[in-house]
Amino acid sequence: MHFYKVLEEAILSDDIDIKDKYTLQCFEYCNQKEVSSEENFSPLHFKAPSYASICHIVDPRELPARKDFASKEGLATLVHAIAHIEYSAIDLALDAVYRFPGMPMSYKKDWLEVALDEIRHFKMLKKILEELGYAYGDFPVHCGLFDAAEHTAESILDRMAIIPRYYEASGLDVSPQIMKKLDNKRKNPYVKSLLDALHIIYDEEISHVHKGDKWFKYLCEKEGRMGEVETVYFEILERYDLLSKHRPHINVEARKEAGFTCTEIKKLGAKVCHE
Repeated sequence: MHFYKVLEEAILSDDIDIKDKYTLQCFEYCNQKEVSSEENFSPLHFKAPSYASICHIVDPRELPARKDFASKEGLATLVHAIAHIEYSAIDLALDAVYRFPGMPMSYKKDWLEVALDEIRHFKMLKKILEELGYAYGDFPVHCGLFDAAEHTAESILDRMAIIPRYYEASGLDVSPQIMKKLDNKRKNPYVKSLLDALHIIYDEEISHVHKGDKWFKYLCEKEGRMGEVETVYFEILERYDLLSKHRPHINVEARKEAGFTCTEIKKLGAKVCHE
């Protein structure tokens, strides 16, 4: 099996079942044998995300305002937005393995496992979307996560800081707020299905951020900066102009569970955090 070629095909495909099949093949391969360094392997720089053939991509400022979740269309826009994040996260997890072949086998297994989780999450949301009478691609999307992956393509340290430890961790802050807004509508069977899915996603995303935290710290240690993890993290966020972003809600407990220190959590905007 040409491990990296199969990974490449998984990333390039816009068919979720093909992504699932190839990701599982790669995961099973990693559990059976060591992945050899492919001498002629050179990762592609992808010109467009795999969903470009399905979705209409717009500037984030051009995304229409979400409608009232009481209507099927309004609820579908929310489900679609979350499904798009999960779809994007599949390719990001696969790319973390594909783009940085020098990392240990346990790293490869971790991110392939994350990709399989994200595929399952996307399929749950896709099903709810279809029950509402819509499909993935029916609403415009932005490609912010794809752009972030491109910007961090040359540095695995930056990638671990920006994707799991910044963007996915920000999702831990937002998810409980969304679930809280939906909770009084749970008598609606579509809303109940969405809430059930969001609870599963939320619990598993904590472990995804924790994996990113583990590998970020591994890389800091490798560079002889284990005692400067917090400094390195905020240096990277500053370089990518992410420190000024407004964070109205910081999920202190989830971030602590995922590996963040109280010093970091407070610096990100939380008023209180107890070790």
